[in-house]
This record gives sequence, C-alpha cells and structure tokens, in this order.
Amino acid sequence: MNDEGEGQDDRRRWLVLAVGMAAMTAGCAFQFGLPYLIPALRADGLSLGRAGLLAACPTIGLVLTLTAWGAAADRWGERWVLAAGLGLGGLVLVGAAAVHGPVGLGVCFLLAGAAGASAHASSGRLILGWFPARERGLAMGLRQTALPLGVAVAALLLPPLAVHGRAFALLVLGGLSVGAALLVVGAVRDPARPAGGHGARAASPYRTPVLWRLHGAATLLVVPQFTVSVFALVFLVDERGWAPSTAGPLLACVQLAGAGARLAAGRWSDLTGSRTGPMRRLALTAAGVLAVLAAGVLTDSAVAVAALAAAGVVTVSTNGLSFTAVAEYAGSAWAGRALGVHTTVQNAAAACVGPTVGALIGGFGYGWAYALVVAFPLVAAAVVP
Repeated sequence: MNDEGEGQDDRRRWLVLAVGMAAMTAGCAFQFGLPYLIPALRADGLSLGRAGLLAACPTIGLVLTLTAWGAAADRWGERWVLAAGLGLGGLVLVGAAAVHGPVGLGVCFLLAGAAGASAHASSGRLILGWFPARERGLAMGLRQTALPLGVAVAALLLPPLAVHGRAFALLVLGGLSVGAALLVVGAVRDPARPAGGHGARAASPYRTPVLWRLHGAATLLVVPQFTVSVFALVFLVDERGWAPSTAGPLLACVQLAGAGARLAAGRWSDLTGSRTGPMRRLALTAAGVLAVLAAGVLTDSAVAVAALAAAGVVTVSTNGLSFTAVAEYAGSAWAGRALGVHTTVQNAAAACVGPTVGALIGGFGYGWAYALVVAFPLVAAAVVP
C-alpha cells in the first residue's frame, strides 16, 4: 500500500474508534446511568425499591442479549449490528417517555438495554479488525473508558433534565442513542475479513481452556473492582465522617485516574507484546493494595483513605487487557460471541457484588470484608493463562 493509502487507513481507524466510543458512551448512559433518574421516579410515587429495580432493568436486558448480538456481529458485520441495536434502543426510550406505570416502564427499559447491548460486542470487534496488535491494547483501553464516560454523561444530564419531567430526560437519552446510531451509519466501515473466516464455519476457540480462563480471571477481578466502587462513598461518609460534598470530588478524581490506568495498561501490553503478563501483574498489585486497605481499616489508620483511592485506580486497570486478549484469541470469526460471553459473565458477577459484600460489611465490618476480597485477585492471577 502506498503512503497515501496508509495515511487514509490510519485516519479511518481512529475515526472508527472515536465513533465506536461515542456509540458506547451513548449506550452506557442509559444502560448504567438510569440510577440518576431515581429521584424523578420516586417523585412519580414509586418506592425506592421499585425505582431501583427500574434503574436495573437496562442492565438485565443487556446481560440477556450480549452473546446473541455478538453472534450477529460475527455473522453480518459490525456496522449495521451496532447501528441497529443503538437505534432500536433509542426509539424504545423515546416511546417510554409516553409510558405510565412501573410495569410498562420496566418493559421499555429492559428492551432498550437488550437492544443497546449491541454496542459492547460490535465496538470490540471493530478494534480487533481495524487496529494492528501493536496499537490494539491502547485502542481497547480507550474503548473501555466509554463506560465511565457514559455514566458521567448521565450524572451531568439527567438530574437537571428530570426537573422538567421524567419524560423529557428519556427523550434526551433516546435522542443521544439514535444520534449515535446515525453517526455509526455515516462514519463506520466494517474492517476487511480474512478469507475463510466466516463465523458459521470457523472452528470454535472454546475447544481449549484459554478463553474460559480469560473469562474466569476477568470475572474474579470484577469483585474487587465493584467492592471498591460501590462502597467507597458510604465508607468515607459513614466510617470516616466525610461530607458527601467532600468525598464526591475525590472519587470523581479516582474515576479519572482509573481511566488513565486503563490506557496505560493497554499501552504497556502493546509495548511488551503480551496482554496476560501485565494482567497478571496488575492482579497481584490489586491484591497488595487491597491488603493494605484492609489493614488500614482494621487498625483505623489514616492510610486507609489513600489505599482506597489507590484500589479504585488499580482494580479497574485490567479491563481493557482482558477484552483485548479475548478478542485476539477468539479471532475475527468468533470475537463477537466471545466478547458477548465475556461481558455477560462480568455483568452477572457485578450484580452479585453489592448485596453479597454489603452483607459481609454488615456482619463483619469493612476491614474484614476488604480482607476477604483480597483472595479474588490472587486467584485471578493464577487463573490468567
């Protein structure tokens, strides 16, 4: 290929990545950002429990359809699968603006999450196809920042929009998703597929234990990640006496640092030519930081707050590495399905962390709960292939 062609290809892949990130951000804004509508839902007369269940419906829908969307991307390509899912999810949200009653809203949120799940497998496949191995870790790390960006968008938009009514907030969320779908249609092109790589005929990579070990290790690492993120605010407020207005900015900085850690880990893996080596080392580092956190809490040491912030950064650093490793090992014919399975098991584990670890904290306190969670990254380091 001549220099001009190489330059065009270089610009195209970064454009595809940027649009894929925008699509993921729009999808994550309603899949994981609806908790910011809970006050508006309660203002409509719902109990906290029912409002919380409605906010969880998009995630439930996402888990149910991730693997199917991945198989569709393997079969028909990324561009139209990504656009169709986001567009359909956005239209459902627009329709939900006119729906009244918790049952109808719950069905709409479930369907919107199920449709928008297309973004998770399709955007990962785009990176596999468009980026060479030497840049793929960084690209996937950038893609993984879409989740916190989506939640941040929801945090910024939904509370002020909800002042004008729940319906207006849902219309804006739906419009963002439909707009992202149109952007995908206009700017994204499917990467070239190798000859003979058709998903329906290619041999399954699950014949060996490598993918299962990657899924298992990443799922184990979800436990410390969500243990830290879910309970960080309440720990600082209840155990350390911080005001929420003081704890919030600190935790926002931790989220930004965590996004930077994902990028750094991805670049590290590009330079070393290995995804699993850095993943294993970061898992061991997470175990060490969690051990310091547990000891700091049990001894009522001031180091606990610093360790909590460090844990919030290091426990999210492996996300992009595991996705990249799964996509690369599965290959272009199976990457969509493999990424769908990967995201499904991770979200299922994440859903269990809140109630399980919350019960541990209620029964034994934060220190012993953090100490027990140390085992998960240690086992994950051993499971990484």
